[in-house]
Amino acid sequence: MIQYTIRRLLIGVFTLLLITFVVYGLIRNMPGSPLTVEMAEVDPGRGISKQDIAQLRKDLLLDKHWTVGYANWLGKVVRFDLGKSISKKQAVSTLISDRVFATLVLSVSSLILTYLLSIPLGLWTTVRGGTTRERTVSTGLYMLYSLPAFVAALFLQVSLAKNLGWFPLMGMVSDDYASLTTFGKTWDIFKHAFMPVLCFTYGSLAYYTRFVKSNMLEVIRQDYIRTAKAKGVSPRNIVVHHAFRNTLIPMVTLIGLTLPSLLGGAVILEQIFSWPGMGQLFFDSVRARDYTTIMGLMLMFSILTLLGQLLADLLYAFVDPRVSYS
Repeated sequence: MIQYTIRRLLIGVFTLLLITFVVYGLIRNMPGSPLTVEMAEVDPGRGISKQDIAQLRKDLLLDKHWTVGYANWLGKVVRFDLGKSISKKQAVSTLISDRVFATLVLSVSSLILTYLLSIPLGLWTTVRGGTTRERTVSTGLYMLYSLPAFVAALFLQVSLAKNLGWFPLMGMVSDDYASLTTFGKTWDIFKHAFMPVLCFTYGSLAYYTRFVKSNMLEVIRQDYIRTAKAKGVSPRNIVVHHAFRNTLIPMVTLIGLTLPSLLGGAVILEQIFSWPGMGQLFFDSVRARDYTTIMGLMLMFSILTLLGQLLADLLYAFVDPRVSYS
């Protein structure tokens, strides 16, 4: 296991180098640059001199080939320095750490709700397969899965926020958040997060429920399930203790792949709800051609993706004793 982990970590380092090299080349070759964005925001009456432009190009290494810029960025990363944001003039690590909590509020809440609801629903639809209630629930889940999240977000904003006034329209906290009690602050964040979490959750709920059901249907056709039925084991024990345990391997894969999404955020939803998370930061960075922030975020997402895959592989050995690594 130790040798396998070390080998995977070495492969992961090489993969990170390849990913960051390609991504840096792509963003440096995007139309526009930090200079064009900054010049567009400068007061036309004040202007900017050619000397200032030349100095900025030199400071940002825009006067050199993009591989030189990548080598400079990589040298800082090796020293655990993600650099300074070009547009916000702050350390990239500070920008990311300031957005972590906001993104985790949505992603962790959504993930917990998804698993708490999808697993029982998946088991229930398996046991009640073919009944009217099961078909009704499955049809409803399919309809939710086909509904785009941004459409649902706009509908919720109009109905629950604007028309009924039950929840705040956007943002993470109210203007008087600092003066609230601890319970008041928690309740305030809950009200602001309700609609975004709902939009984050319903699509995953439909997918995960279908995922559990399809794997369960495959498992219950196995011979050992027929043997258990012949021995008189109750349907509940067959589903929960025998069949569901053997669907955990594909579930472990999904759990590992959801690790990047915990901090990845959702660009469109965070923009709609003005939620100050990773998705909004990534969108603003791309729009401002903020190379250092984009690379800091991409590095974090890539590391989380590789760690998620490694975690899923290592968990296989715990879920299924037949799995071994050498």
